[in-house]
Amino acid sequence: MRPAGTDAHAARETPLALLLGPTASGKSAVAMALAEHLPIEIVSVDSAQVYRGMDIGTAKPGAAERAAVPHHLIDIVDPRESYSAARFVVDARAAIDAIRARGRLPLLVGGTMLYARALVEGLHPLPGADPALRRRLEDEARESGWPALHARLARVDPVTAARLEPGDAQRIQRALEVFELSGRPLSQWLAAPRRGASAGAPTPAPPEDPDSRPAQRFLQIALEPSQRSVLHERIAARFRAMIEAGLLDEVRALRARGDLSADLPSMRCVGYRQAWAWLDAGEPGLETLIAAGIAATRQLAKRQLTWLRAMPDRVVIDCLRTDAAEQVLGLLRRAWQA
Repeated sequence: MRPAGTDAHAARETPLALLLGPTASGKSAVAMALAEHLPIEIVSVDSAQVYRGMDIGTAKPGAAERAAVPHHLIDIVDPRESYSAARFVVDARAAIDAIRARGRLPLLVGGTMLYARALVEGLHPLPGADPALRRRLEDEARESGWPALHARLARVDPVTAARLEPGDAQRIQRALEVFELSGRPLSQWLAAPRRGASAGAPTPAPPEDPDSRPAQRFLQIALEPSQRSVLHERIAARFRAMIEAGLLDEVRALRARGDLSADLPSMRCVGYRQAWAWLDAGEPGLETLIAAGIAATRQLAKRQLTWLRAMPDRVVIDCLRTDAAEQVLGLLRRAWQA
């Protein structure tokens, strides 16, 4: 095994490996198995695990796992804060450089495909967030519902609206925000060249981007199920296990802080949104919550698999195979010894 080394150029010749997959595909278990054979440190690619105090519903690695293998980009922001793909790229690059400087190998593991794509392909120069505009949109949604705002989005940006569910509050809000701030549909912004793209992209990093380093090669490994029904069974079992492990107590504690609301990005995470709404509704039967949580998680997995299918360079490993970890290990050994 050739170590990453401390030389920046040599390290960048080593492909940066991403282990991606839908929720409940076994990414964390595979990553921990890999650490028994390779000198890796794990960089989380998860938009929910960044939040402190959100452990059960995010399937965050436990203390024993984090003691055995260093994990990065976990518990780095408070739930009242927002976290973006742009911030992830900055934080992930810093973690990657630090890991390589220690002579170890970074392995990026997670299911937030937007973050993975931002790291691999670069970022679109989208308008920044506008808190006042977001509050206005949230107020309108409380009055008329997110499906009404989805219908408004369909009038100004039919391309984006067509790929969003009428209840996808966070993405509908962002698409309307971009349109109102810029006068351009989000779909037009996304069709523009990305900045800071990886090898093969023609657009150089802009002057304000501090990362003007040589292009990085990537190895994208996707854990995908050969049978969607089995993944659905895993999702159902895992959500029930989260309830038994105390997810509701975790959400109650977050609500009791008094400075969080259901409109925050952290509380919109799958599982937390459904638990918050269930508590607001007066706890109408636990099976009601379980059904909502499982359905939302299945929708998340469907979106994640759609993102993965749009990554033509990925190497697919069947996550349902008993030797999935061995297959990933073989891929990494070949890539990192090349």
